[in-house]
Amino acid sequence: MSVSSQLSTYLAQRGARYEVCIHEHSLSSAETARRAGLTGGQLAKPVILEDDEGCVMAIVPADKTLKVEDFARLMGRDHLELAKEERIARLFKDCERGAIPPIGMAWGIPTIVDDDLEQAEVVYMEAGDHERLLRMSHDQFHSLMQSQPHGSFSRGQMH
Repeated sequence: MSVSSQLSTYLAQRGARYEVCIHEHSLSSAETARRAGLTGGQLAKPVILEDDEGCVMAIVPADKTLKVEDFARLMGRDHLELAKEERIARLFKDCERGAIPPIGMAWGIPTIVDDDLEQAEVVYMEAGDHERLLRMSHDQFHSLMQSQPHGSFSRGQMH
C-alpha cells in the first residue's frame, strides 16, 4: 500500500505540507515509534470509539493511554467503547488494519485532539500502511487541527 488516497486528497485540499517518511514494517504504535527513531510523544495515535450515535476519533500521543471516561464526559456521551476491528476496517477501506491516520475528518469522523499533542515541535502520523509516516511541523499540525475540539483525556502509560 501507500499513503491513503482519502488522506492525501484531504490534505491537498487544505494545502497541508508534510513529508512522507519510510520505516521498517511495524504492527503497533510503540514499535513504529521505535523503528522510526521517534519518541512516543511525537507520534499521534488515533483511538476509534463508538456508541449508538456513531464513531468518534480521539487522537493522543502514542506514549499515552486514552482515559475513556474523561473523553466520553468531554463528548457528552455516556456509552462510548472501543470500536470493533470490523467496523474500523469498513470505515477506513483504503488503510491497512492498525495503520489508521489520525485525521478522522478525512473520513467524516468527528475528531478530538488531546492537548498534549500541541506540545510536540514535530508530529508524525500513520499514513495508511505499516511502512510510512507523515511528518508535519507543529504549525502545520496545529493549522490542520485548529477547527477540531481539543481537551485533556490521556495519561502516561503504565509499565
